[in-house]
Order: sequence, then C-alpha cells, then structure tokens
Amino acid sequence: MLKSLLLGTALFLSAGLVQAEVPVFGYEIVKAYPHRTDAFTQGLEFNGGYLYEGTGLNGRSSLSRIAWEDGRVLQSIRLPSRYFGEGISIVGNRLYQLTWQSNIVFVYDLETFETITSHYHPTEGWGLAWDGTHLILSDGSDALQFIEPENFTLARKVQVTLDGTPVHALNELEYINGEVWANVWQTDTIVRIDPASGVVNAVVDLTGLSAQTQTGGRDAVLNGIAWLPGPEGEDGRLFVTGKLWGNLFEITLQARE
Repeated sequence: MLKSLLLGTALFLSAGLVQAEVPVFGYEIVKAYPHRTDAFTQGLEFNGGYLYEGTGLNGRSSLSRIAWEDGRVLQSIRLPSRYFGEGISIVGNRLYQLTWQSNIVFVYDLETFETITSHYHPTEGWGLAWDGTHLILSDGSDALQFIEPENFTLARKVQVTLDGTPVHALNELEYINGEVWANVWQTDTIVRIDPASGVVNAVVDLTGLSAQTQTGGRDAVLNGIAWLPGPEGEDGRLFVTGKLWGNLFEITLQARE
C-alpha cells in the first residue's frame, strides 16, 4: 500500500505530469559548488556562514560543519552505527538531528557537536526545519508535525495536499519566507507548503539537475534544500543537492507559463 502511494505521488508530481492549479517553477543554475559523493544527504542548513549537513545510512551517518564554497569539512562527528541519521535543524545554539526508525532525536551543542540531550519521538524521522516557534518534522507520510523544541512534544499536525490530493513521501524540509519547502522522495520535485493549512502553494520541478553532477551510487536522488538569507533588504539565495551528489547547486527559480 505504501509503495503504491509513493509511486502515485511520484507520477503525479513528476515533470510534465503536474496538472495542479498552482504555479510550477523551473530553475536556472547560478553556480555549482563541490559536494561529497559519499554524503547521503538527509539534512542541510546554513547558519553563521557555514553549511551544516546531516547524512544517513547505518555506519555512515554523520553531522558536519562545511565551508560550503569549496566543500571542505571543518568539523564532523559520526553517529553510532545502529543509527540512521536523518534531517537536521538549528535552534539558537542547539542543533537537532533526527534518526530514521530509532525514534531518537539527538540534540547537540552547535559549536562543539557535543550531545546535550536526546528525545524520544514516536514516528519515523525524515526532514526537519525551524519556523522560529516550532520545529517542523516530516516522517515520510503526507503530514507535517509541529514540535515544541524544549521537550519535543507535538503542538499540532497538518496534512499536506495539492488540489485536495494528499502529498506523501515528504522528505527534507526548509522554512523559507513563511513557507515550508519539502523534497518529495524519489522525485525531482519540491513542494512549497502553507504551514497553516498544509495546502501546496507552488511546485518546483528540478528535472534534469541530477544529470549536471557526478553521483556516488544508484540511490543518488534529489534531497537537500538550504536557504542562505541575504543582507537586510536583499533577497536570499537558494541551494539544493542530492544524496551522493558531487555538487551543491545554487539556483534561481524560473516561472513557467
């Protein structure tokens, strides 16, 4: 059943098949930056001039601080091999990292990467973002969960829909200018979601981007959205990558007729 739901979502949102009454955007590459082809990207976020990345796979899951312009890893820790790392987000001086099916959320000191605490969470962990009040969590379903950061309890939940149809397989998340942006797993699609209603406001079609980079394996699918805020009064910059991709791409969106 789950497989059919994911496949249906993938077909519904894939390039050329979006029939929704919402804007659809293409993209233009501004610049490509180095990215490790052994990094199974699960979470991506800018903070303080650095790029923070959480990666997955048992025995290979990590958390890193990266000099994003040249791809140098400045600091990194490896999760114990029993944990499959997932999405990350930063709240103040704390960094949160989900695990996939272990129901554990790690909380680190942002500067030292030392573990401060951990929380239990009853669902799978996929993507994580911060809206200034709540952590926003995806678990591979069609729901977004809004979480209190202090104790990781659920504040509310919203179903994500596109023209009334549930959008499943929501993965890596980023909060950008009042919207939740979500990768749809195993597609070239990002959906832009109204966090209050769960309604998809727009679709971003990144078909062909993976062909512009080297990849490190057959699981090298789009996954990773990061927003770099601009100076006051200026627009921010949008970056995307994928699991096992050789590049981090800065892109701009192009409206389609």
